[in-house]
Amino acid sequence: MESSIIKSQAYGKDRVRVVRVVRHADGWQEVADYSVCCLLSGAQFESSYTKGDNKLVVATDSQKNTVYYLAKTLPAEKVMVPEVFATEIAKFMVNKYAHVTSCQVKIITKPWERMKFDNRSHPHSFYREGKETRWTEAVVTKTNPPSNASLVADVTSGFYDLEVLKTTNSSFTDFWRDELATLPDMPDRMLSTKVLCQWKVVSKDIDTIQALPFDTIYNGAKRNTLDAFANDPRAWVHASVQTTLYIMADRILNEFAAVDDVYYALPNIHIFPFDLSKFGLKNLASDAEVYMPIADPSGFITATISRPATKL
Repeated sequence: MESSIIKSQAYGKDRVRVVRVVRHADGWQEVADYSVCCLLSGAQFESSYTKGDNKLVVATDSQKNTVYYLAKTLPAEKVMVPEVFATEIAKFMVNKYAHVTSCQVKIITKPWERMKFDNRSHPHSFYREGKETRWTEAVVTKTNPPSNASLVADVTSGFYDLEVLKTTNSSFTDFWRDELATLPDMPDRMLSTKVLCQWKVVSKDIDTIQALPFDTIYNGAKRNTLDAFANDPRAWVHASVQTTLYIMADRILNEFAAVDDVYYALPNIHIFPFDLSKFGLKNLASDAEVYMPIADPSGFITATISRPATKL
């Protein structure tokens, strides 16, 4: 007889592609394009792993169908914002199936940009450029299973692959020196990174969460990221990437009370001046104009920035 136990389990459907179009009476149309992952968990699913008993297994195909069903039947405002749609899917699953204790839904979206002609937005035509990917993850859990009388939600959102570069106003100096340090001080350098940013919301109440201005928070997080990177003087002089990261996150927390903490991952994509001295050309320090990007290795800077603990 098997003696091993299941430490954790979840199953579901991944990469459910769904496009939702909202058509307004005046001809104006909106589009949302999602890739959805839905995972169910609960103690009663263990028998499907240990005994081959599928009686309680909600087929992953049924989960896929649920995504399309809800995309059609929910009010448009509950579908077009990914955080709200994710919580609606998760809430539906835990409410419908008594043996489902928790449902985790992750949505990835690459927004379509509306075409403009003569500075006028087109009502129903869009394009997509290379840009960051927006995503969200909602987990809805029963606090007293199998009862669905009390549910709590955890929502995390963010974006990744936001590529940024600046050709000056970045430095790295006065760092630890020992016999293994060969990097010179860099009072001015190019800085490039591919930003991953994510944030958690404070509330766990589903109704409160769904009323939050998620699009505003997303746009604000991106705006603060770009503005701190390009314009905040605190990130210029003798400042590391760590300083820039902290300023970005601090600005988001100060602007949005609904955000509990902010996580960044900033790979430092090195772009160094190419030494042309062999050819009698000056191209280092203040003479640098030609650079060589270095793919590997790269620096990698991460941190989670949160609000101070409340003193009792």
